[in-house]
Amino acid sequence: MMAADATILGIPLKYVSLVTLCIQNSTLVIVMRYSRLDKENLYYTSTAVFLSELIKLIICLYVAGRNQVRETGRLSIQELYSQIFAPDAWKLMIPAALYTIQNNLQYVAVSMLDAATFQVTYQLKILTTALCSVIMLKTSLSGMKWFSLVLLTFGVALVQMPSSDHVNSNEDDDATMEKIVGLGAVAVACVISGIAGVYFEKVLKNSKASVWIRNVQLSFFSLFPALIMGVWWKDGAGVWKNGFFYNYNYVVLGAIACQAIGGIIVAMVVKYADNILKGFATSISIILSFLASVYLFNFIVTSTFLMGATLVLIATYVYSKPDPKKEIPSNNKEKDDGLINYIILIKGRCKFHK
Repeated sequence: MMAADATILGIPLKYVSLVTLCIQNSTLVIVMRYSRLDKENLYYTSTAVFLSELIKLIICLYVAGRNQVRETGRLSIQELYSQIFAPDAWKLMIPAALYTIQNNLQYVAVSMLDAATFQVTYQLKILTTALCSVIMLKTSLSGMKWFSLVLLTFGVALVQMPSSDHVNSNEDDDATMEKIVGLGAVAVACVISGIAGVYFEKVLKNSKASVWIRNVQLSFFSLFPALIMGVWWKDGAGVWKNGFFYNYNYVVLGAIACQAIGGIIVAMVVKYADNILKGFATSISIILSFLASVYLFNFIVTSTFLMGATLVLIATYVYSKPDPKKEIPSNNKEKDDGLINYIILIKGRCKFHK
């Protein structure tokens, strides 16, 4: 049975994976935001990032082992070890460190911004990934894709514009500073996301190692910066005094689990769905986050936000569409498809390469 024809309970897996991705993407942002609302009982986000990477490592290691059994009929720990710690494994140290920084910045951003604004603004990673791909991989983008990137940038800018009532009000200085810090964190996270995603794509294209082995390597190397830069350097004093699981609750654990399993869901989407459907999944996730923010966090909807979010949705869909009636040389088509896949994959971080 072809991957595209695979089903579960009679439902095509491509639709199951897309629905799951939509729910996971929107749920992750909402749960992360909700877990940071109680300013008096905040947990250490560095510990959450570390645990998320640890869970990803376990999941990817399990899948890599299952794949080995499926291919060879047995599980060889020695062979698995030699694949994971291959001579070129060190190449994953750079994206591992970058992704660790990115994940920490995401927590900073959701602590300062409402979920809807964060979700829309974070789509700037499409722009940064595209630019990095053009620069680092020499990818060629069509005029329509460049237009969608301009539309995306304009839409994100509109989302940040306050309404006229907001401009005339005496806004609290602390709230203004929080928004500036949050937007700065999103901007830096998007840049890092683009660089790390394209670098990871380049490593995968120049390697014969399976994607799950690469993900095991990536998660393994991510543990060290997460532990040293985050748990020890950033929150070391607090963790030593209050404990690693300080102020943990079911919401925090839910955020960690949701972030960890995201990569597996993304892998299913890339395997069973096409780029247009993945674009729809991203757009629907934005809408779900927006509706949840209105209901759960009393998010105030402005006309500029609606216009900006609409432009972002359109840009996401347009960018996901293949170029109409244009034969792309095999090498360039490979690069372009890889770019689109990795833009969708960056959030999940445990990636599946086509």
